[in-house]
Amino acid sequence: MYLNIFRFYYLVGVKEVKTSYIMVIKFKYHHCLLITNQMCMKMAKGDEAMVVPQAVFDALKSIGLNLYERKLWVALLGRGTATAGELSSLAKVPHSRTYDVLESLAEKGFVLIQTTKPIKYVAIAPSEALERAKKKIKEDADIAINRLTSMQSSPAMKELERIFKHGVTMVEPGELTGSLKGRNAMHNQLETIFKGAKSHVSILTSAEGLSEIHNRHADVLKKLASKGVKIRIAAPVNKENSAMVEALKSFADVKKISESKSVGRFVLVDGTHLIIALTNEKDVHPTQDLALWTQSDHVAGSTIGPMFEAMWAKLPPA
Repeated sequence: MYLNIFRFYYLVGVKEVKTSYIMVIKFKYHHCLLITNQMCMKMAKGDEAMVVPQAVFDALKSIGLNLYERKLWVALLGRGTATAGELSSLAKVPHSRTYDVLESLAEKGFVLIQTTKPIKYVAIAPSEALERAKKKIKEDADIAINRLTSMQSSPAMKELERIFKHGVTMVEPGELTGSLKGRNAMHNQLETIFKGAKSHVSILTSAEGLSEIHNRHADVLKKLASKGVKIRIAAPVNKENSAMVEALKSFADVKKISESKSVGRFVLVDGTHLIIALTNEKDVHPTQDLALWTQSDHVAGSTIGPMFEAMWAKLPPA
């Protein structure tokens, strides 16, 4: 063995290496291609050993390839062409899964299929494979968008809206409540209730929250204001967000909260919808930010609403 490692074990023709990263081990009788951080895959004599960094597999994972797809594609790149059986053995992927995984790679543009007996698979240059994958994703996205657009104006959509409106009247108020995990989920729900606003939107937020409201919802709120919806925002104002405050003041009433005071985050819409943050945004990652949404006249209109009104009356203009 020519490359120092921590230790290795011999297991029925397979070299298993306990290391924390990807490396190639060159043995006396064969070369090995290590494509996971635990398993060294034996290659035929005469093949050249190749270094496959863990970062490569992480990158492939980031573009949507699952574990078996990553292992089989890298193995095929190292061989150029191979049968499913050869790739299954090399990549340590169950033979029963190899065919459908290779079929998936072919559909995505990473692999070519030769209709020979037995069927062989041909590697595509990585740069060309990624271009094909991008083209396929774009084509699929365009098809999906066209279908969604067509459905929006279809009779089926009208029927679905009728079912939804009828169903909502049968739901108990307590059932129209849900948790929102992650900042993105929170803002998606905010956009939905903003678009349905009829009379007023009241927002209490932090300096950071004000920035997100401006960046993500200013256009929607501005359209609401042009339709007569009253927009009120209470938030800390400082040098960093003063420009955003001025932009918001063009269509909303903005009042200033002292930065020394602890500021929560909630949004009231029409005295019916409430979204209230349950976590401090400074203490959690955006993916772990948690909020509660409820559609309740009692909570939004009779409980939190009066609290906002009392606070709003005492705040100075921004």
